[in-house]
Amino acid sequence: MTPSKSEIKLIRSLARRKIREENGLFVVEGEKLVQEAIESGWDILEIFRMEEIGEQLMSRITLLSSPSPALAVIRIPQTSYSLTPDINNLSIALDSIKDPGNLGTIVRLSEWFGIDTIYCSENCVDIYNPKAVQSTMGAIFRTKVVYTHLPGLIKGIEGMMPVYGTFINGSNIYGQSLPKGALVVMGSESDGISPDLEALINNKLSIPSFSLSEKSSESLNVAIATAVICSEFKRSSV
Repeated sequence: MTPSKSEIKLIRSLARRKIREENGLFVVEGEKLVQEAIESGWDILEIFRMEEIGEQLMSRITLLSSPSPALAVIRIPQTSYSLTPDINNLSIALDSIKDPGNLGTIVRLSEWFGIDTIYCSENCVDIYNPKAVQSTMGAIFRTKVVYTHLPGLIKGIEGMMPVYGTFINGSNIYGQSLPKGALVVMGSESDGISPDLEALINNKLSIPSFSLSEKSSESLNVAIATAVICSEFKRSSV
């Protein structure tokens, strides 16, 4: 089916968070992601394929740097998710993450480590941002991403499960005995964990650098740091 002028305009406008939220729609691009959306049972409004409408039209509706063989317009689920983390499993909370690629990658690696829900502060980048969607590599269809007031979330689980956070002055993670069930807070790429959240975190961790260079990077990308943290928690619980 060839997209109409109004459909092209709508699809292009879904690059903006405000328009996605107003219409309850987002875009998925790529044969693999479209197929995963179908198999996961998400509500798909329309699928456009390059072999059917041509490269020129696909170039007009793509939200990426170059058109993919397939593009789908999908409804954003209106499901209400639990705001209480599973006390017997590892959960991740993200504070003020701004880079969509990092958010998407964290969703992808969370699925790998068996984490089914990610809690995001209300000022985190939108998971339905086109770059974030692509970076999940399909994990978006199987991992719940919940936007919520993180201080309230942490206060709500006080005494139920330990809360950890990553800080430059935290304890070396490689020397810790880590529990199976915990909430780990990861801070923004530039500012780290906000002061109001830091005040609620009793267990502070750090990932030490083993670089042999005097000019090594000052910190890790938040997605890479999250992968290291998740790996250590899972290793400790094996």
